[in-house]
Amino acid sequence: MRAVIQRVSEARVSVEGETTGAIGTGLVVLVGVATEDTERDAATLAAKLIGLRIFPDDDRKMNRSIVDAGGSMLLISQFTLLADLRKGRRPAFNGAAPSEIAEPLVATLAATIEAEGIEVEQGRFGAMMDVSLTNDGPVTIVIDVVDGKVV
Repeated sequence: MRAVIQRVSEARVSVEGETTGAIGTGLVVLVGVATEDTERDAATLAAKLIGLRIFPDDDRKMNRSIVDAGGSMLLISQFTLLADLRKGRRPAFNGAAPSEIAEPLVATLAATIEAEGIEVEQGRFGAMMDVSLTNDGPVTIVIDVVDGKVV
């Protein structure tokens, strides 16, 4: 699994003009699911997202987690994160999991995070989405999880 994480002061996602998810302070997490990803990878990513200390403390140091900051998460599935650009100029997406694998893993990721008391908003799986956000910092981090480990 690959995740692009952005600390935000606000964010929203809409599909065909309808808002499907919106948050204030928190994280926007774009998630790409690879063909070989498993529930173990989703659990590892969830734990990392929940514990990631990228919110400022009173001294403005990145020392607080989303739980500490009382933030929410906007989770958006994005297969294009698995683009293979080694050949030519058009990206290949052979490494991205098909929807019958990816959709349940994204749902597992969301449920695992919600189980820890964090509000999770989402886009709509497989839809053309419009995402808007105000990146706070800016802070943007990429995480790859392979075989249940952050690499």
